[in-house]
Amino acid sequence: MSARIILAATLFTFAAPALAETPAATAKATLGMEPGAMQPVMDQGIFAHAIFNQLEGRWNGSNPEFRWDGQGWIGTDYDKLWIKSEGTLSKGAVNDGQQQFLYSRAVTTYFDVQGGLRSDLDSRPTRNWAAFGFQGLAPYFFDLEVTGFVSGEGHLAGKLEAFYDLLLTQRLILQPQIELNLYSKADPARLVGSGFSDIDTGLRLRYEFSRTFAPYLGVVYEGKFGQTANFARQAGESTGDVRFVFGIRTWF
Repeated sequence: MSARIILAATLFTFAAPALAETPAATAKATLGMEPGAMQPVMDQGIFAHAIFNQLEGRWNGSNPEFRWDGQGWIGTDYDKLWIKSEGTLSKGAVNDGQQQFLYSRAVTTYFDVQGGLRSDLDSRPTRNWAAFGFQGLAPYFFDLEVTGFVSGEGHLAGKLEAFYDLLLTQRLILQPQIELNLYSKADPARLVGSGFSDIDTGLRLRYEFSRTFAPYLGVVYEGKFGQTANFARQAGESTGDVRFVFGIRTWF
């Protein structure tokens, strides 16, 4: 009997401090999280991101070019403000310069609807357009942008951009890319014809020293069609050109 009393006393001696701490620990763990209280939703933070998918030199043996294509945004998971910029520097003049200023709203898990303004700013006459389209991640992980435009002169235009990252290793990535443009009316001052206007497509192999810095090599094809090709011939420009490229893909 005395042994049982001694054993019970020993157990109580060790259990009493733990029992005394349990309410305080529980209270600390549930501080501000009363039963039934809703968990905070972390989707209203302000974030920012910018990327240059193309920052490259293009070479065909005689007439080198410099090409950039980048975009950036600031906003929440649902609402963002975008800036997109692209263009080509050749023979001291900027061609195909397009700047877009857009608002986007997430409509599905993978796609945003976008609307805003496009301005063609380069060495040729400036044109301004209203823009509306969508951007996101298509099935099979294709990055896709489809945008329609309406100019102040009543011209319509459409643009499709797509690329895909094929991981050969965790750092070595092959990226096919394509950009198509079409217009409803000709604009001779900008050497743009009606219909299917031009294509810019390429294949780039990059090595990611880090996710934010990746040099690459590749090959691209620049082609003009229909009236746009006729305008290019009259201006002494090429209507189809294969070029080797080298550049850097970077984001922050």
